[in-house]
Amino acid sequence: MDPSEYQTIYTVEDRHWWYTGMRRITLALLDEAYGPRADLDILDAGSGAGAALGYLARFGRVTGIDYSPLALHFCHARAHSRLAQASVTALPFAPASFDLVTSFDVLYHRAVGDPGDALRDFHRVLRPGGRVLLRLPAYDWLRGRHDTVIHTARRFTTSRLSDMLCENGFSIERLTYANTLLFPAAAAKRLLESLFPAPPPGHSDVAPNPPWLATPLPPVLGVEAAWLRRRDLPFGLSVIAVARKVMTNDE
Repeated sequence: MDPSEYQTIYTVEDRHWWYTGMRRITLALLDEAYGPRADLDILDAGSGAGAALGYLARFGRVTGIDYSPLALHFCHARAHSRLAQASVTALPFAPASFDLVTSFDVLYHRAVGDPGDALRDFHRVLRPGGRVLLRLPAYDWLRGRHDTVIHTARRFTTSRLSDMLCENGFSIERLTYANTLLFPAAAAKRLLESLFPAPPPGHSDVAPNPPWLATPLPPVLGVEAAWLRRRDLPFGLSVIAVARKVMTNDE
């Protein structure tokens, strides 16, 4: 990711409609999986600017890792201390250290290399019966200027993510798309981008909410969060999976 993006994300992610909506969806899925528990050991793999470390804490003790020193700087600025500089493919933790591993929009990144390597390490550090929660961008055909700036190597479908999880020792509990109601507008935007010249390098879709979007868009994703407590969505801008560690003969 371009370094300037970390500063932008840190500035906007507590209030931006997309981040607040994804937070509500994430918490809905975790509430379904765990209920009111607050005793979990949680690893957030690829913490970025650190907002998720705060809201995951309602479920237990949260440790964050990121490969970028700049990302960790912003995590420290949020007063988080359980942090390590590490790659998602080489976690510096003993086997069976965590009950839950989360990773939000990380495994799509070209710096990850093979996302299967990350999933195998997630499996290693999870306790028996532990879960992984992944969120990833959907559909290769939705690539746009934003993907260039954030160094996208791959986008996903539910079938691709399911295959990847099952091949690396997980069984699927929930597998769904999200950000469905805004999908037509986003797809139209990407089509228009292909018809007009690109802006200067460094431009991405992450920016402060314009006033006319600040009020109407968060409730849209709130509706999806309520829906996803019980049902999946058939398409969307993101793919989300909750999967449980399958024990092997060696464990």
